[in-house]
Amino acid sequence: MQRPIITGPGAWIGRGIQHDESWIYRIDAAAVAEIEAALAHARRVGARIPFAADAFPLPRVAGVLDNILKEIENGRGFMLLRGIPRSRYTDEECEIIYWGLGVHLGNPVSQNARGHRLGHVTDEGRDIADPNARAYQTRMRMDFHTDLLPVDVLGLFCLRTARSGGASKVVSALTIHNVLRDERPDLLETLYGMFHLDWRGEEPEGEQPWFTSPMFSARDGKVTARICSLSYYESAARFGEQCRPTAIQREALDTVQEITNRPELMVTMDFQEGDIQLINNHTTLHAREAFEDCDEPGRQRHLLRMWITVSDERRRPLSDSLAGRYRWVREGGIPVKAAP
Repeated sequence: MQRPIITGPGAWIGRGIQHDESWIYRIDAAAVAEIEAALAHARRVGARIPFAADAFPLPRVAGVLDNILKEIENGRGFMLLRGIPRSRYTDEECEIIYWGLGVHLGNPVSQNARGHRLGHVTDEGRDIADPNARAYQTRMRMDFHTDLLPVDVLGLFCLRTARSGGASKVVSALTIHNVLRDERPDLLETLYGMFHLDWRGEEPEGEQPWFTSPMFSARDGKVTARICSLSYYESAARFGEQCRPTAIQREALDTVQEITNRPELMVTMDFQEGDIQLINNHTTLHAREAFEDCDEPGRQRHLLRMWITVSDERRRPLSDSLAGRYRWVREGGIPVKAAP
């Protein structure tokens, strides 16, 4: 069968939007004042993360966030919020601000077996060759991927930048689908099949340490991507040859990476401290360049991360083949696992 061409704002080409900045929302002085008033309120009532949206009141900014969510869900699928004067705030105050903004978008869920709903993306000295390490725990280059669970929105807040490197890259998964349709329809069909992936030590108690998922699926005419970093497929083979990608599957995955890395397709952004990146985890793939950290203690690259699920009426419809994976999202994300 020949898949239809995907049209609409989500099927964008980076070359056409890299420099127009329509994907950057500039937070103005009035919005900063409202955010600071919400921070003061949260402090006054003793709010502690995880707190609900009413502990961080945003009379005007909530409407702005609602429009940004519309763009993420129904538009291009990503936005960069810029203008929070990060130097005014302590790290703890930045965490409160970021959480307070995030809960006006949806419900942040656990993103690892440590139960982090507000996560920390830093170099933990891990190596991606370790099958129980996740790429965000390293300083290495990350290839284009969606995150481990099919959460709706991924959010990053830049606390501190690296000494060099670490640029973020985003590409439209829907555009990749179109390119495969034109250039390698055989591999596109392969990607609609089931692949084995490694939980990399994050499997919930009682679950097998690998899972299966299609890389592309569709419901109600809406295509969703679940393409992970190559290491998740490679290390799945430790659970048996039946989990190793077949030759045609590996060719399809490699071809996806070749296409996503075409410079004309991607958007590249260098974070400034205080920036918030929000992306649709179903319609975009993201990547990161390797980085070098500062030697000075307390100056290392540090991003705050949230996995945010949005209400059913707002989120992208997912195929039945993803129901098992989305069950974990509904139940609060990756469950906390006792340390071995």
